[in-house]
Amino acid sequence: MLENRLESLERQYQQLEERLADPEVIRNQEEYQKFGKEHSELTPLIQTFRRYKQLQKELAESQNLLKEDTDEDIKALAREEVQFLKEQVDEVEEKLRFLLLPKDPNDEKDVLLEIRAGTGGEEAALFAADLFRMYTRLAERRGWKMEVMSHSPTGLGGLREIIASVSGDRVYSQLKYESGTHRVQRVPETESQGRIHTSAVTVAVLPEAEEVEVQINPEELRIDVFRSSGPGGQHVNTTDSAVRITHIPTGLVVTCQDEKSQHKNKAKAMKVLRARLFDIKQQEQQREIAQERKSQVGSGDRSERIRTYNFPQGRVTDHRIGLTLHRLPEILEGDLDEFIQALITHHRTEALKQAH
Repeated sequence: MLENRLESLERQYQQLEERLADPEVIRNQEEYQKFGKEHSELTPLIQTFRRYKQLQKELAESQNLLKEDTDEDIKALAREEVQFLKEQVDEVEEKLRFLLLPKDPNDEKDVLLEIRAGTGGEEAALFAADLFRMYTRLAERRGWKMEVMSHSPTGLGGLREIIASVSGDRVYSQLKYESGTHRVQRVPETESQGRIHTSAVTVAVLPEAEEVEVQINPEELRIDVFRSSGPGGQHVNTTDSAVRITHIPTGLVVTCQDEKSQHKNKAKAMKVLRARLFDIKQQEQQREIAQERKSQVGSGDRSERIRTYNFPQGRVTDHRIGLTLHRLPEILEGDLDEFIQALITHHRTEALKQAH
């Protein structure tokens, strides 16, 4: 079954190679890029399959040697070789199963990152600002571009809410497991008794949606414009530049007032609205799949407590995979690589179990 599917994909790969060498296709840049993308996506799988076939051939030869040769020294060597090759075949077969797993179509997408202060008042707002800084540092490390869409600061330098667009190479594939509740345990600066407080911040990572993916009927929108107000009465605009968009069928409300131009605020608000509607659509699809499979791989339930940042002990724990790192300062500086890699590996393993 597995080999039949792989043979079929190898034939498809060879056809793509022929097409890419066709002068007609080379002249048509759009077609050439389309076939080139398909070819590069299949390359790791086909190279692994060819290695698998080569190993099987070598294994068959070593097994024949065991049957035919009477020399005990040669047989001993052949037995060792058979054992080694069997392990190699199993390893490569597992890799093939992983490469055949359906890809998340959103992995290549840019994202909207939404961070909101939850329980804990001003302390939660200050931690929301810390988390935003952490993701900003991560974006700098990865060479991603970050643009604030809207934000709601507090007087003490915290954030009630911030929405930012993050664009770059495979952003969603790296950030998608950050959705959920992030909990902080620390002594607030305002706490005179030195007591540890627990606060919570929610993070949502939404794949950005193209207009073709989410059709929005303009008649289903109510658009209000008003004067934006800055913190403490500063930066108050004298024109109606702030925009509030209400999507009537779902009741979703998006407000943007960071830009001085009404047109720019409206464009940003539409981008946020489109991503949220796309997310609703995705969540519905995932629920349907979950009902069919009775379990969900990487569902990113927003209400789920996913991580705890404990300041007194300098540790961060990811509750989904039971991983604790005693490197809190570095993590808050955007060094999330170990968590991201461990989460990707965990979800791949779960997906493989589902596929077997």
